Amino acid sequence: MSASRVLAGVLASVALVGACSGEDGTGGNAPIAPSLDQELTELLAAEGVKPVEKPAAQDPGLVKLGQLLFFEKELSGRRNIACSTCHHPLLGSADGQSQSRGQGATGLGPQRVHGPKSLFLARNTLSIWNRGVKGWDTMFWDGRLAGNPTDGYISPAGDATPQEFSNALAAFFIIPITPGEEMRGFQGELDVNGNPNEIGDLTDADFAQIWPLVVARAMAIPEYRDALLAAFPGTTEADINVVHLAEAVGAFMTDAFTALDTPFDRYLAGNHGALSDAQKRGAMLFYGRANCGSCHSGSLQTDFGFHNIAAPQVGTGKGEEAPLDYGRGRITLKEEDRFKFRTPSLRNTELEGPWMHNGAYAHLEDAVRHHLDPEAFLKAYNDKQVEPELWGTYQNSEETRKTLLASLDPMLKVEGAPLTDAEVADLMAFLSALTDPASLNQLYLIPDSVPSGLPVDD
Repeated sequence: MSASRVLAGVLASVALVGACSGEDGTGGNAPIAPSLDQELTELLAAEGVKPVEKPAAQDPGLVKLGQLLFFEKELSGRRNIACSTCHHPLLGSADGQSQSRGQGATGLGPQRVHGPKSLFLARNTLSIWNRGVKGWDTMFWDGRLAGNPTDGYISPAGDATPQEFSNALAAFFIIPITPGEEMRGFQGELDVNGNPNEIGDLTDADFAQIWPLVVARAMAIPEYRDALLAAFPGTTEADINVVHLAEAVGAFMTDAFTALDTPFDRYLAGNHGALSDAQKRGAMLFYGRANCGSCHSGSLQTDFGFHNIAAPQVGTGKGEEAPLDYGRGRITLKEEDRFKFRTPSLRNTELEGPWMHNGAYAHLEDAVRHHLDPEAFLKAYNDKQVEPELWGTYQNSEETRKTLLASLDPMLKVEGAPLTDAEVADLMAFLSALTDPASLNQLYLIPDSVPSGLPVDD
């Protein structure tokens, strides 16, 4: 049985219990306390939480082309890894690993294993749920790619960054295909067919040289060439560039991974029976006393900002600061931005663990409780939650902990008494209400084959 078919057996359920309210039991004309629904509705309005506008319908032809490209290993240097390897439909649009095993590894999801030269990619793969929603202008944990058609786009490619993208989700495509440890591969390596990897001879900084080589691979396959020309009328073969591939993949990701039919969405639309009382109490805590909504704000539970929550520094680390990861500070080069990472949306968060920028927590409740008491959880952290190869990498010195906590975001503060276990259970119930049932099994998104003939389901 294939890996994807095994993964398709994952099941989840959401309890739907009607709301209720009652009098104070005193008899007479004592005033009736506001109902839970009334309180929650008023709180959500005050917090600006309202129904999310769905993205416009995508062109079916462009979606189909993007689907094939999304699963196409031909676009990687060694022809051995695709977008879907790290953003798999059956793994919450991520890969189920604490930190991704990149170029040269084999297998899918938690069963993926290192090859002779493969490396961990330092960070947890972010899901791509709802990235096509208007206003989602920042990508990656450190925000290194951002923009929109009005303001333009910035990326590690600097002035070479194309500006013709329809949104940041489409632009996202141009980054993972360039690093050697992700999709490009390295100099002197052979591809899966025993042929030289011409893309691997370039460096991570050679964006403007890498992109045309990736496009050339797609255009060398008649089915892709014909589909690209049909999807973009008026273009010639010479006109096709990386933006066209990115727009197709972006259209597919928008179509496939928009998940806005959760119980919470139904509640926002006026169906007060869509949430159980526990989920409603959890929402009250989330946007109220627990202060989760200070960063996980709005209808998608993200302010798109960057915050230091003192996540355990575990894993390979990144760049010159390894084994530490400065996060946003690596992009801005500002000391005050060190250890800050972008607030993730919590839509479908049940489906996309492990959690934190480096996958430090294997259980969602532990990640939630870390937010409630970062200092205690940082000190008690056990790195046996991450991949065995990363055991022993937790930077647990007193100096490191002090450094992390010194710039802890002040918004990580619960108002009043600490949350009880029952209240944490209500918070977890609310998070379950952010799961779209249609996302539980997306086996139908996986094509039977791709035009290159390279394997899809491994």
